[in-house]
Amino acid sequence: MYTKILEKLNILGGNTDGVSSDKSFVENWQSIQFRHHLYDKEWDVYGIDQFYENNKALYSSHKDIFYNHLLEHYFSDHDHFYGQDIYKDWLFTPFKRDSEDFGELEGFVEESEIRETVQGSEMEFICIFYSYGYPDHYFVCITDPDPNNPTVYSTDHESYFGEIENEGSLENFLDQYMTKQEFSEVVKEYLEGKWGK
Repeated sequence: MYTKILEKLNILGGNTDGVSSDKSFVENWQSIQFRHHLYDKEWDVYGIDQFYENNKALYSSHKDIFYNHLLEHYFSDHDHFYGQDIYKDWLFTPFKRDSEDFGELEGFVEESEIRETVQGSEMEFICIFYSYGYPDHYFVCITDPDPNNPTVYSTDHESYFGEIENEGSLENFLDQYMTKQEFSEVVKEYLEGKWGK
């Protein structure tokens, strides 16, 4: 993986200590650890009104503590629907004989159709993120021509691999996510705009 990708993952809160130049992309991605979810820059302040209502007194008396609690709440391994993306690292190999997934796409999509969009010698994938929005799965082809900065592809469970979009390189794809500081600034602007303080 490129150094810039590792830097971006670290800035976003990922632990990349297990990444090594002698490992494959899959081994490296599976060694990364995220203890929290991610929010993209198009995020629509899901749940903020409720969080504010539940912590209104704290917001009025100690804004700094309010925002610390907000970050702890949102940037955790929670089950609430807040429009977050969730780090994943599972393999999907529907065209690899004797794999658990072999034949899973049979009758839905042909390997040749996927090859029209995806670059790689084998149509074998690793899911890198899952979301509650559309599309809801983001994959990398594990035989991508550029294993240091592979292309990210998106698809949705409604038409799983029947529709695939090229989302650009992994390095550029990671730019869509907010740091905790950026997240705080978005919420601050929203709350001050709504409540005027």
